Parts: sequence; C-alpha cells; structure tokens
Amino acid sequence: MDLFDDTPDTSDNAPEFTVSELSGAVKRTIEGEFGFVRVRGEVGRVSRPRSGHVYLDLKDDKSVIAGIMWKGVAARQQTQPEEGMEVIATGKMTTFPGQSKYQIILEEIRPAGAGALMAMLEKRKAQLQAEGLFDPARKRPLPYLPEIIGVVTSPSGAVIRDILHRLRDRFPRKVLVWPVAVQGAKCAPEVARAINGFNQLTPGGALPRPDLLIVARGGGSVEDLWGFNEEIVARAAAASDIPLISAVGHETDTTLIDYVSDRRAPTPTAAAELAVPVRMELLAGLRDFDARMTRAVEQRLEQRGQRLRDLGRALPRAETLLEGPRQRLDVMGDKLPAALRRLVDRQRLRLSESAGSLRPGVLSRAIVTERNKLDERARRLHPALQRLVDTRREALAQRGNRLSDRPILREISLQSERLVTLSRRLDDSQNTRITDARAKLDALDRLRETLGYKETLRRGYAVVHGDGNVVTSAADAKKASALEIEFADGRLAVGGGQTARKPAKKPPNPPKPTQGSLF
Repeated sequence: MDLFDDTPDTSDNAPEFTVSELSGAVKRTIEGEFGFVRVRGEVGRVSRPRSGHVYLDLKDDKSVIAGIMWKGVAARQQTQPEEGMEVIATGKMTTFPGQSKYQIILEEIRPAGAGALMAMLEKRKAQLQAEGLFDPARKRPLPYLPEIIGVVTSPSGAVIRDILHRLRDRFPRKVLVWPVAVQGAKCAPEVARAINGFNQLTPGGALPRPDLLIVARGGGSVEDLWGFNEEIVARAAAASDIPLISAVGHETDTTLIDYVSDRRAPTPTAAAELAVPVRMELLAGLRDFDARMTRAVEQRLEQRGQRLRDLGRALPRAETLLEGPRQRLDVMGDKLPAALRRLVDRQRLRLSESAGSLRPGVLSRAIVTERNKLDERARRLHPALQRLVDTRREALAQRGNRLSDRPILREISLQSERLVTLSRRLDDSQNTRITDARAKLDALDRLRETLGYKETLRRGYAVVHGDGNVVTSAADAKKASALEIEFADGRLAVGGGQTARKPAKKPPNPPKPTQGSLF
C-alpha cells in the first residue's frame, strides 16, 4: 500500500506506524522533493529572540510559509528582513514534527529587485521623518576652519586620497581616518560605531576629538550603498554632537544619512571643499582688507585734517578773544572798593543790633537755668550709677562663686605626674645610652688588643730591634751596631744578656711582624 494513497483501505493487513515514524516519513519525503527552493513573497511577521535566530513568515495573497534563519546566516545577510518587504528567499524545505508543520530553512534572503528596496527605504524615511530627525532646525552650522577633521571611509579606496588631496590644496588640516567597510553586511554597524567613537573622544586628549566629521563613499548601485540606508547609521548621524557632512555616492545618489546629516555633499571631493575654505583666497582677502583699511584710514585722516584747518581759519585771534574779559575785569575792579565798604557797613550794623539785645540779667538767668538742669541730672545720675555698680558687683560675686581652684590643682597634679614620668624616661634613656656606649668602647678596646702586635708576640713571634729601630731585613741587621730581640715577656740582647730597656720612638703605626723580623 502506498503510504500517501488517499483511497480508504479497510483491510486489517495495513501496516501500523507510530506518530514519530509517520512524522519522519513525511520529513524525509518533503526534504527529498524540495531540497533546495527559491521562494518569492512578502515578509510577514518577523521575530528576533535573544538566541539571535530570525523567525518570519513568507506570504502572498493566498498562502503563508513559516521561515527560519539561523543566527550565523542572519549575521551574513546584507539586507535584514523587515515586515512588508518583498523578497526572494533561498533555502530548503523541512518539517517540524513537534508542531506538525512544514517550514523553510533560509540560507539567503534579498529584496525582490530595486522596487522592494525603495519601498523599504521610503518606509524607513517616513518613520525617521515622523520622529523629527530630518528637521532643518536640528542641523548645525559647520565650523569655518576646523582644526581636526574626522573621516569615516575605507582606508584603501580612492575616496580618502581625493579628500586628503583636496584638503591639502585648499587648506591643510589634521585628519583622523576611522577605517570602515563601505558596503556589505559589516558596513552599517562599523559606520555607526565610527561616528559614536569619534563623539566619545576627549577634546584635547592624546587622540583629540575632531571638530568636523565626513562620512564618505564612492558611487555604486543601490545595493552597494544600502549600508548607509540602515536605521542604525541614520540614528548615529542624527545623535552626533560633532557637525557631520555626508558624501555618499555621486550627486544623483541619495541615502538616509544625507537627510539626517548637517550638510550633504554631492561627492567626497565636494565634502572636502565644504569643510575648509581656500587658503590663497583667504590670504588675498586679507590683503584686500588691509589695503582697504589703509585707504580708509588715510582718507579719514585727510578729511579730519581739512576740517581742522577750516575750523582754525574760522576761529578769531587770541587778542580779540581777550578784549572783552579784560574790559569786564577793569569795570569790576572799579566797583570792588565801593562794594567792600557797603558790605562792612552792613555787617557793622548787624553787630550793633545783636550787641544791643545782650544784657547781664539775661545771661544770669540763662546761667541759673543751665545750672539747675545740671544739678537735676547730677541727682538722677548718682542713683543710676549706684544701681549699675550694685548690679555689676552682684554679677561679679556670682561668677566668683562659680570659680574653683580644684580644676587648677587637678591640672597641676596631672602635669606633675607627667613631668615625673618624662624625667624617669629621660633617666632610663640616658642610662641605656651610657651602657651601650660603654659596651661599644669595651668591644673596640678588645679589638684593639686583638689586632695589636703584642698578641702576635704572645703566639710565639719576636721583633728584632737594631739601634732602637725595628729591623725588617738582613741588610739592616748588618748595618746595626747592636741587635735586640723583643719577646712577649721582655727583650734580650743577641749576646744572651738582658739589657736595660731603652725607650724607642713610637712608630706611626704598630709594627706588624714580618718574615724578616721574626726570630
């Protein structure tokens, strides 16, 4: 009987299968018939769990097929699937016995032509625009003459050479290059990391933070430039605190980073032209400004000089200016004596009037009144002073009662005990120092005796003296008129008789027994 024959069979001879056997047979049949397939459809539900795998649905207007893309395969895809994208998926059919369903294990997924890419691009563009990332108010002005320029591009392409060459021609600046992949699956994450990395640098550090960023790439197809249409790149450019110029593709190419950047350049070379002015034009402008300023100053000085000369001609002579004041001075000089006499008369009259009003009785009454006031204040002052003195005396008595000599005595006792302790410690320290010094002196004395030549004589050696001096050679012994041998217990003449000791000159250093002086 055919396993998949739809004809009902009521025979009792039909084989029996377990559920696992039947599922395995179905799995082998489907994988054998559809080992490698390409499916065109629209991406439906997309799920990305923490494992990194991607679960999605491929559908058309009538059917739906479940799809799985394992973690390693998903990381290699240049275009990540999104809901609503029309794609061409390549993989193999299989079943999942745990749920009695069939599915496709995806090996590759790519947009179904440029139309699908552009539809997805328009969807992303609308989303970012709704968030306000394209708002012109967000765009910042570029620095007029940046000190350091950061370039995000491929280090081996012609783009970086064009940018450096153009900067060198216009106005040489310091350039920091962050190498990235400019197409493929690695493009978007590397470009986003480069923009964030430049923003995280410390201004004035060992690796200084750029004043301006340029994200550049040469021209290419929509698929080649797709990395710059990724959402992570657009968001990184929008979040950049450093002004950013996008120079991706040719003048007709447009990517999402162009909309969120602060300035778009049609080509990488044009980005370099936007970044810095022309040095020679600035120098020419400065020379022109200098010449114009010089001419303006000269013209202004000439105008002011001419006006000063015109005003000088309009001024009267100094003699003419002094004639009127001199005349007024003469008139007032003539009037001054009469005016002084009138002033003296008026003041004399006022003095006479004031003196006439003064009488002895008035002064006496004023003196008596003031004296009465003074006596009244004196009577009032004495009780007040007495009360103040009593109050201060009571306050002093209260403070005196609170004073006690016990704290002072206790402090004296403590300090006395401390003085006794310090004195005892000082005596102990001095005794210890004296003992150590005496021990050291005894040790040095024993060392002196050990190293002296007397100890050598006690071990059986002797010293030969000739005429009072130490003899160290046979020639000196022949020259001496008398020889004397010194032992540990005394001296002996060579003839055998003892001689009286004769004080000899003390040698500079204690004599050391040598081979010639031992007997």
